[in-house]
Amino acid sequence: MSMLQTLTFGAESLGWNAYQGLFRSMGLERASDAGAALLRRIGPLASVHHVARVNMRIAFPEASERELDGLLDAAWDNFGRVLGEFPNTHRFDFSADSDQIEVEGADILAEYDRTGQPVVLVGGHFANWEVMPAVIVRHMRDCRITYRHANNPSIDKAIIEQRRAYGVNILAPKGGQGAKAIMAALKDGASVALMNDQKMNDGIAAPFFGREAMTASGPARMALRYDCPLVPMGIVRKDGARFKVTVYEPIEKPARDDPDAVLKTVTRVNQFVESEIRKAPSQWFWVHRRFEKPLYRKDAGSS
Repeated sequence: MSMLQTLTFGAESLGWNAYQGLFRSMGLERASDAGAALLRRIGPLASVHHVARVNMRIAFPEASERELDGLLDAAWDNFGRVLGEFPNTHRFDFSADSDQIEVEGADILAEYDRTGQPVVLVGGHFANWEVMPAVIVRHMRDCRITYRHANNPSIDKAIIEQRRAYGVNILAPKGGQGAKAIMAALKDGASVALMNDQKMNDGIAAPFFGREAMTASGPARMALRYDCPLVPMGIVRKDGARFKVTVYEPIEKPARDDPDAVLKTVTRVNQFVESEIRKAPSQWFWVHRRFEKPLYRKDAGSS
């Protein structure tokens, strides 16, 4: 590691620790409100504000500019709450009678756990997506939660420890050896949970809001290969730091010998993600470049 990288990582770690300490000191509810206020103010100044507007224009072509402005403001509110809540996730009440986290379909997870049937769980970056893995591990004894390593090793370690603080102890990194570990886990009877809503350049092109979008095919391929139920999950923010998590019935899969089985399954996952976004449009992670790069040029017709 170069001296410059060492200094950069050190500065990033100081910033991370300051962020964690500040929001943790506020407690859950105040941190959620403070994060919302902060991101509503500074979010529109970031370059990804334009990215979010382009994505929204594609998803909701009938919306007026004023409606998009309102949706963008609400989206920054939600994302700010996620940032404020993350250092306090261990403070959520995940008990069965919690008034913070409502779970619909918990019996679906519990039944798979009881029978030992491995499943492929798919979700997206909705509301506060960190809540979903915490719900999963409370109803399934062996589910591998995928994640992407942070570039900074100190911050990566802190994130893993923070997730352990709210019960997520079984993690499998994405890509490379992680992908092999996930396949091996399914083969051995464990379940896996993956996000399936962001662009993946080496995925496959599948319809998403009326456009072809490169989409990860891994969850579909795994569910087809091991004949596992493909179970979608969603989450919506009810108000403040209160949520409803929904576990749905499995997505119908085509026959494994269907030559278009993977594409059909990925398309159905994308349709699920679309439906969840439409339920709570302000609560998706709009700042991700989900579509082809030229659409996000400033001269491409969006402001």
